[in-house]
Amino acid sequence: MRKVNLNYMEEYKYKVIKKLVETNGNKKRVALRLNCTVRNVNRLIAKYNEGGKAAFQHKNKNRKPAITFSSEVKQQIIDLYKEKYRDTNFRHFTEIVHEELGVKVSDTTVNKWLREENILSPKARKKTKKQHRKLMKMKLKSAKSEKERNKIKEVIYKVEKSEAHPRRPRCKYAGEMIQMDASSFKWNGSDIWHLHVAIDDATGEIVGAYFDLQETLKGYYGVVSQILLNKGIPALFYTDRRTVFEYKRKNAPLDNEDTFTQFAYSAHQLGIEIKTTSVAQAKGRVERVNQTLQSRLPVELRR
Repeated sequence: MRKVNLNYMEEYKYKVIKKLVETNGNKKRVALRLNCTVRNVNRLIAKYNEGGKAAFQHKNKNRKPAITFSSEVKQQIIDLYKEKYRDTNFRHFTEIVHEELGVKVSDTTVNKWLREENILSPKARKKTKKQHRKLMKMKLKSAKSEKERNKIKEVIYKVEKSEAHPRRPRCKYAGEMIQMDASSFKWNGSDIWHLHVAIDDATGEIVGAYFDLQETLKGYYGVVSQILLNKGIPALFYTDRRTVFEYKRKNAPLDNEDTFTQFAYSAHQLGIEIKTTSVAQAKGRVERVNQTLQSRLPVELRR
């Protein structure tokens, strides 16, 4: 005889109806227990008489939905990520899958599939990493072989390697603060270029970007030119503490406060304040944009 597995509610209904039929009990009382009508109780009795316990199992159990992806397509997408786009975030990867394979898949589905392979998004948040680390530690306890334990330990180590920093609240208005930075990276896979980037702190919009061979005044002028032409004059630039933006000689307290660099003088003429910091986390939004661009742009440039 085939074994029938029911969930909690199905098992409860089965036991109640079985007892009702065997004892010829009160249908109204059973209807109250099951929170249904007497008419539905009669239907359940007929179902029990016709099919027994198996009749209470949902007919869609163990069936795949009509819109589900085949195992071949699923494996093809997982292999594509592992072999070619390992450094790509999941949202960007879904766009690539649609263009290259013609398959529309959500980033949530990709996230679920790759989590099963112990792969987290390069942009995973602290909470996600914490949950994944906890799950891996549970798997580590139940691991049977030394090879499996070493594999899980490697995943845990990769998750614990990076730490997240608390975020500063955004500015209230667009143009109130523009964060600027330059990112050196092998954008084309071989040569190191410097991408000068500016992002609006309030909206998160990239308002300017300029490639150069080094982090230069020309690069930042190119970014500022884009901002002025497309967005207007901002209130504040928040940047690195570089001599492009400010210059202070050591042990020289008598330097005049209105001694500007060429960039600072231009900003002063436009009424733009410059604020500098030597702490990367202080201007975290532009740093995260650099990470996003380092993740997406090289992939797009090599396609």
